[in-house]
Amino acid sequence: MPRFATSWLLCAGLAPLAWQSPALGDDWPTRPVKLVVSHAPGSSTDIVARYIATQLARGWAQPIVIENKPGGQNIIGAQAVTRASPDGYTLFYGTTGALVSNLYTIKGLPYDPVKDFVPIRFIGYSPFMIAATAGLKASTLKEALSAPGKDGAGPRVATEGAKTFSGILANTLESMSAARWTTVPYSKSSEALQDTIAGRTDLVVLPAIVVMNHVGQGRLKALAVSTASRLPSMPDVPALGETFPGFGLAGWHMLAAPAGTPASIVARLNRELDTLLAKPEIARHLASLGLDTDPALSTADQNRQFLQHEHATWQRITRQTGLLPE
Repeated sequence: MPRFATSWLLCAGLAPLAWQSPALGDDWPTRPVKLVVSHAPGSSTDIVARYIATQLARGWAQPIVIENKPGGQNIIGAQAVTRASPDGYTLFYGTTGALVSNLYTIKGLPYDPVKDFVPIRFIGYSPFMIAATAGLKASTLKEALSAPGKDGAGPRVATEGAKTFSGILANTLESMSAARWTTVPYSKSSEALQDTIAGRTDLVVLPAIVVMNHVGQGRLKALAVSTASRLPSMPDVPALGETFPGFGLAGWHMLAAPAGTPASIVARLNRELDTLLAKPEIARHLASLGLDTDPALSTADQNRQFLQHEHATWQRITRQTGLLPE
């Protein structure tokens, strides 16, 4: 763990003095902890963040206070955290955009996702789903990608816009396959959803939590979740990696803090989150909110390797799709 080696060695070097005073973080927090969420109140990310905060703070003498800072493709919230004192009293409920993909899609990003944050613990995947209008004559993703569409020019794919996760995933799938389609960007996911249900578009790429209810009602057909392997919460839905071996591109949530936050506080939060997420009832509730936990991403080293993999993936797909920072 190169980024954390110095901090850990310093802590180890102070070990002989531990009997003289409490270890850093033992008496933390002594005042409310602020959790910055770069999404609007009531959004799916905000709902999950509030649930995690409530559960995490149950054993504390102090509350976790949510501070919503939406806008600017997560930049406003992320930048606020980088400017905060790294004392453990400001945390960041980070997502894929803020902690990785912004670096490759936004020119002149005013913060460095790698240098300005310390990851605390992976929380869960927020997978996207590729679904088809019920009338499309395709039962698999491979068939759908080559479907002729109404005008014979290939399927019309509804997304949330070129720079969004939805749009990037759609463009990536097109570049990875021999298929050619028309991408239809929407400013609101509800409109993309309704047009696909009505058959005005053939496919839609949206968060799975938004789509699944309509799949259950038979209004849409689930073709794939955007992960490399199937998810426990949706075992009957094929994974993207089954059509494109080894490939997955899912959103995710991670708790982070400003760089320089005491290693003891980071370690304590990691342990407490690990204990929390290991509880079956917590994992089940998160799954109902559209988030799938992963016990293989619990330690600091596992989180570091995960972020390295995500950076490599996003760097590759933005080059592959010609999506240059703007």
